[in-house]
Amino acid sequence: MVPVPERAYGNFFEEHCYIVLHVPQSLKTTSGAPKDLHYWVGKEAGVEAQGTAGSFVQHLQEALGGATVQHREAQGHESACFRSYFRPGIIYRKGGLASALKHVETNVYNIQRLLHIRAGKHVSASEVELSWHSFNKSDIFLLDLGKMMIQWNGPKTSTAEKARGLALTRSLQDRERGGRAQIGVVDDEAEATDLMQIMEAVLGCRVGNLHTAMPSKSTDQLQKANVRLYHVYEKGKDVVIQELSTCPLAQDLLQKEDCYILDQGGFKIYVWQGRMTSLQEKKAAFSRALGFIQAKGYPSYTNVEVVDEGAESAAFKQLFRSWSGEQRKNKHLRGMGKLLQVKLDVGKLHSHPELAAQLRMVDDGSGKVEVWYIQGSRRQPVDPMHHGQLCAGNCYLVLYTYQKMGLDQYILYLWQGLQATAHEIKALKGNAEELDLQYHRALVQEHVTMGSEPPHFLAIFQGQLVIFQGSAGHNGKGQPESATRLFHVQGTDSYNTWTLEVPARASALNSNDIFLLATASLCYLWFGKGCSGDQREMARTVVTVISRKDKEMVLEGQEPPHFWEALGGRAPYPSSKRLPEDVSDFQPRLFECSIQTGPLVLTEVVFFSQEDLDKYDVMLLDTWEEIFLWLGAAASEWKQEAVAWGREYLKTHPAGRSLATPIVLVKQGHEPPTFTGWFHNWDPYKWTNNQSYEEVVEGGLGAVSAISERTAQVSSFRLSRSPRNGRAGPLALWALKGSKDSSENELERGPKAGSGPRSVASRSLPQEQLRHQAVEDLPEGVDPAHKESYLSDSDFQDIFGKSKEEFYSMAKWRQQQQKKQLGFF
Repeated sequence: MVPVPERAYGNFFEEHCYIVLHVPQSLKTTSGAPKDLHYWVGKEAGVEAQGTAGSFVQHLQEALGGATVQHREAQGHESACFRSYFRPGIIYRKGGLASALKHVETNVYNIQRLLHIRAGKHVSASEVELSWHSFNKSDIFLLDLGKMMIQWNGPKTSTAEKARGLALTRSLQDRERGGRAQIGVVDDEAEATDLMQIMEAVLGCRVGNLHTAMPSKSTDQLQKANVRLYHVYEKGKDVVIQELSTCPLAQDLLQKEDCYILDQGGFKIYVWQGRMTSLQEKKAAFSRALGFIQAKGYPSYTNVEVVDEGAESAAFKQLFRSWSGEQRKNKHLRGMGKLLQVKLDVGKLHSHPELAAQLRMVDDGSGKVEVWYIQGSRRQPVDPMHHGQLCAGNCYLVLYTYQKMGLDQYILYLWQGLQATAHEIKALKGNAEELDLQYHRALVQEHVTMGSEPPHFLAIFQGQLVIFQGSAGHNGKGQPESATRLFHVQGTDSYNTWTLEVPARASALNSNDIFLLATASLCYLWFGKGCSGDQREMARTVVTVISRKDKEMVLEGQEPPHFWEALGGRAPYPSSKRLPEDVSDFQPRLFECSIQTGPLVLTEVVFFSQEDLDKYDVMLLDTWEEIFLWLGAAASEWKQEAVAWGREYLKTHPAGRSLATPIVLVKQGHEPPTFTGWFHNWDPYKWTNNQSYEEVVEGGLGAVSAISERTAQVSSFRLSRSPRNGRAGPLALWALKGSKDSSENELERGPKAGSGPRSVASRSLPQEQLRHQAVEDLPEGVDPAHKESYLSDSDFQDIFGKSKEEFYSMAKWRQQQQKKQLGFF
């Protein structure tokens, strides 16, 4: 194994195999968090190289211990986890290299190559033939000429793709040219005549029309939902693979003594190994997976992930209906329960958004509340006296206003009763859109289905939420008249209590809870044997909302005859002790939503951060209890479709998710703490001065003068052409990019104008005269922008820890950062 220098990360030669180890560094992860160990196979790599890489991975796995997830990656078909490491993209390079050679040589300009860039959410670029035949209308191509880099954007590429392509181009400029190469962008050939002249000098004149690229094959959600679990075991000398179950899968199917294969629709193959599995079986995991792929007739590049018990990835866990992790079950939730039992500290929720995200609470619910119900096609205001009284046959809009950093923030809940008509549901969305316009698109919209209300929605009504059967009258009060009505009270405090009207019969009772039975003359408050003191306290506050008649408290087993008569007689009802809810240990997952080629395609971003949210994106954040859909500032056209995408995601999820899971629509710049808390180090000002793709291009990328110079060179040298392909001859290429000798001499002399110091210092000065000195205190003739260049080579090495050549090969922002730290800025 030969280590790859950090600045070459993301460059992969097709004839080699690579091993990539990722250790989570986030403060949110614990020391026991699983590591990811990948072995990557180039499409031209030999069988021997693949075998060697596999054995190295096995040795590393044993050295690292159990908490490691192993991945097999094939060129062009890497997992989302692998691709997420390499921002702004992966570059596939032709051929191979001897171990003594560098992966990436900085400041070498004798380069002439064409990169084909596929600018999806995970960007990749491949070296292709230097010819117009390599081009198509749908992708981006980068003509790299050393000192000049020309990004040609196909006419069918989106702005988002252009921006991602440009991010990769600028990364190459920084990493491989020390920030010195000039960048030009061709968005419209008719307007970029100078750049096209250079391209034609190198590639020759284009003959014929460009073809449209074949759409890349992507896996839709339905295919990913087709999950099958197989038990793998040895019978004599044979390996038996027996199908156990299809989705939704239960975690208890996995036994610690055994090995299993989980097939996710041929999209990905997982191998799960119990902690009691033998070492021999663990060593055979990859070979068994590859044998399974071959037997199923799946492509050889199918992704394989090997997980040990206790080190499962987030993607693996979500293939099961529920997943209980011992650590979360025993420790984490007890802490959350205590937090809910005390009065919520609003300031703490805002200063610690990760707490707000876990509790699903932006504040304590004490903000301003406005409620409307839908009547016909219009919204009608509900009297504040009846704010907490909703009807199952209606739809409601609940606008909540709270303060954060002195500014008003808004959440609009779209509450949908289970008995509401399709017409009312449509009108609910239309009226929500009107309100959003009225509030200048600043509303966070949360779609809530009756029975799945989030904690904050319950907190707004301070434990007084009552859901009646039927529809509201014109006054919005609800409460249709009925002789006898039964209400089920659930909850222990003002943050989790709600009351639901149920059929007035004895079979609806439950010994674990409290029920209110309202009759024509009396209201019974029935306490089940299993209810707690907190439940009783909350029920007493709710009873006044439902009935103002005389109250009578009744204990289970001591009911008067009239109580049973009102319920139509005695009947059996649930009386056994309620088991604690099954709490799932799921990590949040982030996806980009795309429908460019037909059905909805989700691209996962693993180890995500705020950097992964781009203004052109629609992103789906799955926190298991809620689905957030984040709309970038330039993606508002997808607002109507976004919620439908969230529902489709739930519908096709292999774990059999509830379609009533709340869906929250969040717009860029208006993110609530319940969203930002899932991102490490969220910066609320990140997008304040962020340039758009158009602004970056219009800013010229600093290349205008260079383009003019190159074009003049093209004209003045009357570029010689090869009669066979019409490409530029040696003289022309010298004019365009300079020779290797000149680039090497340039390194000896120091950087040229616009990249490093304008001129290398003719004298060396002691560091005391340069370091931490104001401009007016510098010796005469010293360029204040490049004070460090006046140090002697030995002083420079001692202070910066590297040579001048190494320093000026770094990206400009890194140079500036180090100069600030060391007192030379």
